Amino acid sequence: MHPFTELASQYIDGEWRPGSGSWDIIDINPYNGEKLCSITVATRDEVDEAYRAAERAQREWAATNPYTRRLVFERAVRLVEEREEEITEAIIAELGGTRLKAAFELHLAKEFLREATHLALAPEGRILPSPVDGKENRVYRVPVGVVGVISPFNFPFLLSLKSVAPALALGNAVVLKPHQDTPICGGGLVARILADAGLPPGLLNVVVTDIAEIGDALIEHPVPKAISFTGSDKVGRHVATVAAREFKHVVLELGGNSALIVLDDADIDYAVDAAVFSRFVHQGQVCMAANRILVDRSIADEFTEKFVDKVRKLPVGDPADPSTLIGPLINSSQAERVSAAVDQALADGATALLHGRVDGNLVHPSVLTDLPEGCAARNEEVFGPVALLIPFDGEEEALRIANDSLYGLSGAVHTGDVERGVAFARRVETGMMHVNDGTVADEPIVPFGGEKHSGVGRLNGDHFVQAFTTTRWIAVQHGRSTFPF
Repeated sequence: MHPFTELASQYIDGEWRPGSGSWDIIDINPYNGEKLCSITVATRDEVDEAYRAAERAQREWAATNPYTRRLVFERAVRLVEEREEEITEAIIAELGGTRLKAAFELHLAKEFLREATHLALAPEGRILPSPVDGKENRVYRVPVGVVGVISPFNFPFLLSLKSVAPALALGNAVVLKPHQDTPICGGGLVARILADAGLPPGLLNVVVTDIAEIGDALIEHPVPKAISFTGSDKVGRHVATVAAREFKHVVLELGGNSALIVLDDADIDYAVDAAVFSRFVHQGQVCMAANRILVDRSIADEFTEKFVDKVRKLPVGDPADPSTLIGPLINSSQAERVSAAVDQALADGATALLHGRVDGNLVHPSVLTDLPEGCAARNEEVFGPVALLIPFDGEEEALRIANDSLYGLSGAVHTGDVERGVAFARRVETGMMHVNDGTVADEPIVPFGGEKHSGVGRLNGDHFVQAFTTTRWIAVQHGRSTFPF
């Protein structure tokens, strides 16, 4: 069966079933407007059922030998490899991802599943000395229990698996809420692959719903002890507020306003290639995208000419066409928002070197320069194919502009001197920085996360262990303590 037919359901306690809400989420192909499927939303009662199922299943799972747990993720890697074309077609249809983007997403998804096999064996206990005679301090690392995961629409398959697989590998159960625009790639496909890989029922539950139906039930429910959220800083602030009220641990991977800085000794052609990819991969709908491209004024003319020429030639159109590099934005609201951001920047005094037209959800690339300081386009994340070229005079001004942001997720600096680049990168207020590379990158064992409004906490590698487990101190008195009364 086609995934948009087979998986258009809630997945609770190992069963595919319809939601009981009074309305449907309509899943639409953003390129051609085709209806892919409709899913009746889950209610607060079904969120509760999902969390209770997870709570029941987790106890036995946590006690399962970790060598047994990791087999699930080994099989999941093979299943993703076997079903790569099916998942690719789903990514193209549901989120307008190009074939190049789908390959990028699937490559990383497999890498994170492979990392999950290692994470099953990662938690280690410690024995610590005590100042009390005869006492032994044992520190156990144990699963937090149940994790709530809320994933976004831009890389839904990857970013759901990125939290779900490590949390499960470490002995937790999960309730996953995918974005309403990508319920299959971000929810149903993830559940199907892990179930087929042998994950016991109840350990992963998928609820397709909306805050309009359930309010804050997913976050404030008493069962989950940790919430992993990927999305906008506006929603992230709300998630953090509710979670703090309920004393839950959160990991927030939020938006960015990344700067790619080209210093005066950079390889201009290479920097152009890196900047074009960093800005326009997946239509610019990437939190790490290079929103601001800063270029030393001494090379700005040459860089700008080559950059605009390359952007002008980017093929825009049907994401199913292998030659397409710029597909549609996820929905009409996003297309209108990006178009309005360009219009506002021009009204604020910016100059359009390219002014891309809007055709439905297809937004052709724009390149803007002469943006006055303080204008919205420089300060806010433009989640679409719009590049901002900003000249600077010397490193100190570049640093000031790069750090003049509420966000601090990713960034890049290009220079002919690697150590100059590292010294510069260390002064940028961001969670991740790349020397002589693009701004869009992720790897399974590096600390992934941002500063300022770009998030709280880190994921990947050992940080998964920190996020999805907790410590328990067990003290053993081998002799006899003395008490003051």
